[in-house]
Amino acid sequence: MYAIVQQGTKQFEVEQGKTYQFDRMLGKAGDEISFKEVLLVVDTKKCHIGTPYVSGAEVSGKIVREAKGKKVISFKFKRRKGSKVKKGHRQKYTLVEITNMKVEK
Repeated sequence: MYAIVQQGTKQFEVEQGKTYQFDRMLGKAGDEISFKEVLLVVDTKKCHIGTPYVSGAEVSGKIVREAKGKKVISFKFKRRKGSKVKKGHRQKYTLVEITNMKVEK
């Protein structure tokens, strides 16, 4: 069984029991979180497709931890001007373990 959920502006294909990396969410490690914006749920026998969301579908999970991604370096340079700008950025993300998927019939 898997589902496609929307978190912010991104869509993720999730399965029960696996851990996924989402953009930073509010909450601490161990908190329960639920995704109400479910676009698709595929069960062993049925496929529930939403228009745009599946009514009565909910995917829940548990926050494992918050972390930072790799450092991304932005470097701007203008030749013959002596102008250089170097910036670094580390995107924060949340690891979420999917614990339950349900669809009301």
